[in-house]
Amino acid sequence: MTEKSSNEDKTTPQDLPEITLQDLPERLQTAAARAGWTELMPVQAKSMPYLLAGKDVLVQSHTGSGKTGAFLLPALDRIDPQQKRCQVLILVPTRELAKQVAHEAAMLAGDSDVRTIAVYGGASYGPQITAFKQGAHLVVGTPGRILDHLLKRNLSLDRLRMLIFDEADRMLSMGFYPDMRAVRDYLPRDRHINTAMFSATFPPRVLRLAQEFLHEPVHLSLSSDHVHVVETEHIFYIVPGMDKDRSLVRIIEVENPESALIFCNTRNKVHYVATVLNRFGYDAAELSSDLSQKARERVLDRVRRGELRFLVATDVASRGIDIPALSHVFLYEPPEDAEDYIHRAGRTGRAGAAGVAISLVNQLEARKLRDIARRYDIHMQEREAPSDENVAAVVSERAIVLLEAKLRDRDKLQVERMRRFAPMIQELIQTDHGLDLLAMLVDDFYHDALHKPLGEPEAREKAKPAARKKSGRRRSHRPRSRRK
Repeated sequence: MTEKSSNEDKTTPQDLPEITLQDLPERLQTAAARAGWTELMPVQAKSMPYLLAGKDVLVQSHTGSGKTGAFLLPALDRIDPQQKRCQVLILVPTRELAKQVAHEAAMLAGDSDVRTIAVYGGASYGPQITAFKQGAHLVVGTPGRILDHLLKRNLSLDRLRMLIFDEADRMLSMGFYPDMRAVRDYLPRDRHINTAMFSATFPPRVLRLAQEFLHEPVHLSLSSDHVHVVETEHIFYIVPGMDKDRSLVRIIEVENPESALIFCNTRNKVHYVATVLNRFGYDAAELSSDLSQKARERVLDRVRRGELRFLVATDVASRGIDIPALSHVFLYEPPEDAEDYIHRAGRTGRAGAAGVAISLVNQLEARKLRDIARRYDIHMQEREAPSDENVAAVVSERAIVLLEAKLRDRDKLQVERMRRFAPMIQELIQTDHGLDLLAMLVDDFYHDALHKPLGEPEAREKAKPAARKKSGRRRSHRPRSRRK
């Protein structure tokens, strides 16, 4: 499969017609048949014309919608197997997704001599380096491990033709933003790299990321027949009433919202939920009619300055109060009045961006929520509440991301110093007590990295949307790209 020479220079209109499987070049039809496709899914029919034409796209699409095939076929169309260099880079949030996408790419490529490799943290560097030396054409990886290889010059992007961000919102929730920006420094500056970003939602931080990487992107939403950026995504979880507080904590751990407003129906419930969140180590404050005007203004000032991550409130915060756009709204219980759902959910997804409104309901409350959805014609997604095992898997991978990023910031002397403790670590992992000590250290590190109040100087520094400060090693190797 070779690239069409006109792909990257071709000018396309903003609205390209959808395509069918039969409209694809014969080699791509063969690849699709190899995967058992009989027709294109909506996300494929809408987005592939733009990618095949070399146009940047920002696509709103959920897991299971067929988005992987939507970007893999155009990616394979760009690859020249004779050039044994990375030509397509696909960034993903987790190792499981990296392996899944690489497997599907290999299946679609068949016997075309296209080499694929999955690259992720927590695994040995050896096989990944070997794959690069053998000339991997399509690299699928997590941003942190990709950055590691770029820093060590194991991987070069000087022949890159296509860059894909898969599940961009999840990558940001995993803490990959600094790494993604740092990867940008290694992109070729002498030509446009066809870039696509796929995300379940378009919160402001995803749109900011798109502005940094995409050139005049077409925005595609798969939720309607129109090409536009959708607003709020509505989700609900059915959870046991007695476990609602722990369910909220588990959902927050998995979602890792940038900022959130949590609605309760009563002042007592607001106080209870805020207390639970604080006990779990989150920076949360409460807002209700119980507070004096002065205390209320102090809380709202923290929200406006971006120094408070979680605000737990009654409907006093649903209207008439100046609160900036939030990435998430949680409804700890459905409102008494159906119209209040609209006001609560309306606190996210503003100014053309997208947000997420999440409701926690028991079986009885679920019926009430479905009635609200029917009344206002809202598409409400039901999801299975994350288990403790789900949460452990997510936070473990996120902790590895944070730890590897911290390790990259260390110089040789600091690495030499830390290795003094390697023998002790080997001993600790042999006993339950030793494992508890190590788990405590990782838990403290994870908490400080993600949940420290943003009003603290260290946390404010971490929250700045800037690339991670590095030593002169990387900057002298590749100056920052200024692609617009």
